[in-house]
Amino acid sequence: MKYLQILKKQISTIMKMEAAATVNLEKKSIKEGQAEIRLTTEKVFYNPVQEFNRDLSIAVLSVFTQDFKEEKIAKRKKNVKNLSENIVEDAVGTGGNIEVPVTILEALSATGLRSIRYAKEIPNITKILANDLSEQAVETIKANIVHNGVESLIDTSHDDACMLMYKHKHPAKRFAAIDLDPYGCPSIFLDSAVQSVQDGGLLLVTATDMAVLAGNSPETCYSKYGAISLKTKCCHEMALRILLQCIEQHANRYGRYIVPLLSISADFYIRVFVKIYSGAIHCKKTTSKLSMVYHCVGCDNTVLQPLGGFKPNPTEKNPDQMKAFLPPAPPVGEHCEHCNQRHHLGGPIWSAPIHDELFVTRVLSHVEENPQLFGTAKRIQGILSMVREELVDVPLYYTLDKLFGRVHLETMPMLVMRSALLNAGHRVSYSHAARLSVKTSAPARLVWDVVRHWRRLRADVTPKIEADPVAKYILSQEVTSAVDLSERPDANPTSRRHGRLRFQYNPAPHWGPGARAAVNVGEGKMSKAIRNQNKKSKEKRNEKRNHSPEDEESRKKCNTETVDTAV
Repeated sequence: MKYLQILKKQISTIMKMEAAATVNLEKKSIKEGQAEIRLTTEKVFYNPVQEFNRDLSIAVLSVFTQDFKEEKIAKRKKNVKNLSENIVEDAVGTGGNIEVPVTILEALSATGLRSIRYAKEIPNITKILANDLSEQAVETIKANIVHNGVESLIDTSHDDACMLMYKHKHPAKRFAAIDLDPYGCPSIFLDSAVQSVQDGGLLLVTATDMAVLAGNSPETCYSKYGAISLKTKCCHEMALRILLQCIEQHANRYGRYIVPLLSISADFYIRVFVKIYSGAIHCKKTTSKLSMVYHCVGCDNTVLQPLGGFKPNPTEKNPDQMKAFLPPAPPVGEHCEHCNQRHHLGGPIWSAPIHDELFVTRVLSHVEENPQLFGTAKRIQGILSMVREELVDVPLYYTLDKLFGRVHLETMPMLVMRSALLNAGHRVSYSHAARLSVKTSAPARLVWDVVRHWRRLRADVTPKIEADPVAKYILSQEVTSAVDLSERPDANPTSRRHGRLRFQYNPAPHWGPGARAAVNVGEGKMSKAIRNQNKKSKEKRNEKRNHSPEDEESRKKCNTETVDTAV
């Protein structure tokens, strides 16, 4: 009886809150950057946590559009350099200026906030097409375009995103940039997206299904992305590399390939910025950019197996000629050499660089010079500073907590570990994807030698080590490398010394990806949390669930009885 009274009270509270939310929604406006949007329905998706995503995209596109125009102008001048001066003048336009249209497609626009911000905050844009499958969303976008005074820059489209992109796959109709920010997995949009971006154009892709990409469901990951995910401590970087190989695979089918500019793991999602080019010769090099991953189930060590490679094959006519080859396999034995356990096989993943350091530096400079344009400027500066410091030629990473926790030892200070690897003559960096990450060119044997050396400096011997065969096997091996733990000044990276905001804490209550097609702000978000309270209580677990009535009269009767009981 008491439970029913509590349930009635909760239902009453929910109804009041939803009624209040409906009333307030008519007056709801959201300001972000230079844009202001008004919402008149809850059936349009908006998530304030994604402000960092939008800010970073604006910074990247601001630099990219300038590069894109310069690249196109240089190409046109090269094509007409042999023409007469009159023809050249006609080709480049009045006053010698070459007009390069920059068109952007936001395939899944929802409120239209992103498109409006792009129109108001990114220079050099000719036209933006804001598309959504929801008719209500398109009406909201139209109203917000007028409200923000950007009618001349933004057109709207009410269409299926894939069909819209297929309509623009002809080279003359392609976009300079396409932004895909779906709810969940983006793979269903990639086939059409890689065909409708111009040569040298930019593809911006977000994926929020991190449970799939991070190894919780490897079979689902394969069906969606064409790769097996692994549950490792470096799963967030591996998620980025799985998404990149998926885009590359789609592009290769049409004689195209990708060049990653920036790849970010942040909050509950990953985001990649890649250029798309055409070239069958470059597509043949894809095997050298992809690798399978052997993951030890005991010590978490990873070993990459490239799918292919290239070696010099000079001739008299072409001294720089290269020849493709298949590398020997497997790179590991039946058991892990470090802990004597077996391996799982994952991948393929993108094992080539995931960032363009020069491009990242220019985006960072743009944000530092214009911090007033970005609400999350400090965070962007922190993450880009870390990205710029990452070892681009070293895929994946270790984590300190996993390394020392696996052998039941007190964790070594980060600066001591980094110093030990530097003292041994190897490179080391953080990964922006994990606070305790260690990305290094040192072989795994040396990393474990540092751990074993640290163990010998500890006086205490925990019973857990003797009881754990994996830990006992790792620590029982001889230290074969010279280990020097003396700290070095260069072990402390510049981003850390300058106090950059490198890792973000959860910014707000009820923080996360949000529900599909809902305004993820205000009291409306709370109602779902209240509704789910006690859903696994003993009374509900023991209650037998009835099947839904099939005929219409029974359904109406059932609904009437439910309402009467609730009231």
